[in-house]
Order: sequence, then C-alpha cells, then structure tokens
Amino acid sequence: MTTQNRGSIAKVVSASLIGTTIEWYDFFLYTSAAALVFGKLFFPTNDPLTGTLLAFLTYAVGFLARPIGGLVFGHFGDRVGRKKLLVLSLLLMGGSTCAMGILPTYATVGVLAPILLTLLRLVQGFALGGEWGGAVLIVSEHGDDKRRGFWASWPQCGAPGGNLLATAVLAILAATQSDEAFLSWGWRIPFLLSGVLVVIGLWIRLAVSESPVFLAAQKNDTTTHAPVVEVFRKSWRAVLITIGSRMAENVSYYVITAFILVYVTTGLSLPKSAGLNAVLIGSAVHFVTIPLWGKLSDRIGRRPVYLFGAIGMAVWSFVFFAMLDTKNSGVIILAATIGLVLHGAMYGPQAAFFSEQFPTRVRYTGLSVGGQLSSIAAGAVAPLIAVALFKEFGSTVPVSLYVVSMCALTVIALLAARETKGESLHSEVLTERGHVSA
Repeated sequence: MTTQNRGSIAKVVSASLIGTTIEWYDFFLYTSAAALVFGKLFFPTNDPLTGTLLAFLTYAVGFLARPIGGLVFGHFGDRVGRKKLLVLSLLLMGGSTCAMGILPTYATVGVLAPILLTLLRLVQGFALGGEWGGAVLIVSEHGDDKRRGFWASWPQCGAPGGNLLATAVLAILAATQSDEAFLSWGWRIPFLLSGVLVVIGLWIRLAVSESPVFLAAQKNDTTTHAPVVEVFRKSWRAVLITIGSRMAENVSYYVITAFILVYVTTGLSLPKSAGLNAVLIGSAVHFVTIPLWGKLSDRIGRRPVYLFGAIGMAVWSFVFFAMLDTKNSGVIILAATIGLVLHGAMYGPQAAFFSEQFPTRVRYTGLSVGGQLSSIAAGAVAPLIAVALFKEFGSTVPVSLYVVSMCALTVIALLAARETKGESLHSEVLTERGHVSA
C-alpha cells in the first residue's frame, strides 16, 4: 500500500471511528442510565429490580427499531451510497439523545414521561441500525484485501470507545455529585453533551469520499429488485450465518457491560462506582485489543479468531461472576477486562468477515439486516433475561448458562461459514460486470 493510499484509508478510518464512537456513546449512555436512574425517574415502583426491569424494556425497544433502520438505511445505502446515509444516522442519533436530556420525569408529567422516552429510544435504535453497516462497509471497501481485517476492525472500536466515553462521564458525575444531585439533574449532562460531539463528528464525516467499490458497482448495476429482495433470494445463508455469529458476541457484551451495573449494586450491595469503574477500565483495554484481533484474523483467518472468542466466553461466563462475588474492586475490574478482551476476539474480525459474505450491490442491506435481526434476538433481551433470571433464581448460574447457550449457537454458525480471509471485494465488482471470474 502506497503512502497516499495509507493516508486515504487512515482518513476514512478516523471519520468512521469518530462517528461510530459518538453513536455508541449515545446508545450506551441510555443503557447505563437505564441501569442507574431511569427506573427511579421514569418507572417508579416499590421494588427497585422491577423498576430497573421496566427501564430495560424501553432499552430493548431501541433494538426492535434497529432492523427497520438497517433495512431502510441498507436499501438507500446500496442505491445512493454509504456516505450520505452515515451523515443522516449521526444527525438522528444525536438529536434524539439531546432530547432525552431535557425530558420531564414521571414526577412532573406522569405516564407521558416514559412514553416520550420510549419514542426517543426508537429513534436511537433506528439510527444505530443504519450506522453500523455503513460504517464498517465504507472502511472495508476502501481498504486493501490483505489488511481488511485490521482496517475494518477500527469502526468496531466505536462500541468500546462510546461505552468508555459514556461510562467516564457518568463516573465523573458519580464521583463529584451526591446521589441526590445526580438523580435530580446531573444525569442530564451527558445527554446534552451529545450535541457538541455530533457537530465534531459531522465535520469529520462530511470530508470522507464515497466507497470506490460501491461507485464501481453502481455504474454497472442493472438489477430491478429491491436490495432486500435479492438478499433473501440469493444471500439467505449469509444472513443466517451473520445472525448466528452475533449471538454470543451480542449477549456476552451486554451482560458484561450492562447487567454488571445491576448486579454489583442490587445483588452485591456495592456502590455504582464499582461497576462503572470496571466497565470504564475494561472498555479502554477492549478498545486497544480489537484491532489486534482484527490484524490476527488477517494472518490466520476470521473463523479461528472468532471461534476462540466464542469458546473462551463460554468458559469465562462462570469465572466472571465468581470474581464479581469477591466484592474486591481490583478483581471486579479484572473480571470485566478479561471478558471484554475475549469479546474482542469475536468483535475484531466481525466487520471484515460479514462484509465478505455479501455481494457489493446488496452488501449494506445484507450486513445491516443480518446484524440487526440478531440484535433483537440477542442484545435487546440480554439484560432483560439476565435480570429476570437473577430475580427468579437468586443466582448467577442461570445467567452463565444463558451465555453458554448463545456461544454454542455462534460456534455452529461459524462452522457452517466459509473462511473469507483475503477475498477481493474489487474482483467481485468485476465479476458482477461479467469481465472476470472471482
């Protein structure tokens, strides 16, 4: 790769990473707030766990909107380009998050408060459903074939980056404010901060060029079908592999980063800072290790790295809670950090692996639909199921078994998938033109 090409891909990666970090900041901010304050402010009940469960129900609503966002953004992203849709998703996400920061609570307007919160959560989910596919594609389609795993893993860092940013802001507020002040008005600050971040993200994202692979494919695209129709007619196997491969990754991530906040405060009677600090430090390590896993997938293959993460997570799901039960802050931090490193083994190669499963003309749609359908079956219900299992059995063993079952599904999906390391997306464009054979 020439110096000029390195500069170009670095610019695309930077824009994609900053944009996804901001979008995930908004999304995870809601997750943390649902675990810490929304149950009390928008769903007040006599039982704290019940209030938290109701708050997580609105959290799950965001996931229900993600496949719709993936479908809509995927359709237009495959028709008019990746860049325009990425700008729109950032505006929708930032606007809805800022609006949450000025919402009246249940004590002020009654049942209207949770209704408005739920509607804004739907907008968040819709925007994020379109963001993820476009962000990883615009990098995958700019990068070279031999290092696609490494370059495409950087937008994935937006998840821990956003979580790191959201958790850091909440941790600072928790450390500098009393519980009363935080519950009264302090929680609004990180939501309003999103507006500033969106302006920065838009400025950077607007400077990025459109995907060259998409532009080449668009010139010779004569298909009359909507992208989603072609995806389910010709790429249904790739959709199923995408869904199955994400089950362990999605569920384990939300158990480690969201349920931990519930468990350490309600189950172990520890201050919320114990969980927040663990997620904060774990997310920092997660951010650094994701590109390393992506780079490793360029050397030994996507499937071996992904399989290591899924099998490792199945084992770690039991060790994780045993370490939390020590109530030792250092051990809790280590538990979350190792869990997120194992998660990174799945998340790092995922962007390139999934991108390589679909043809160019329907890649945005296929990647988004497959990825976001799995978010309903996995991420949306993971904190709900974890809280419900813990409430019902008073033990974390059922939660660990839940994670193990999702890891088993992911292993099956990976074994059914083909290895895609080093495949050329550019040669596939030529194949669609009818010039060469891939």
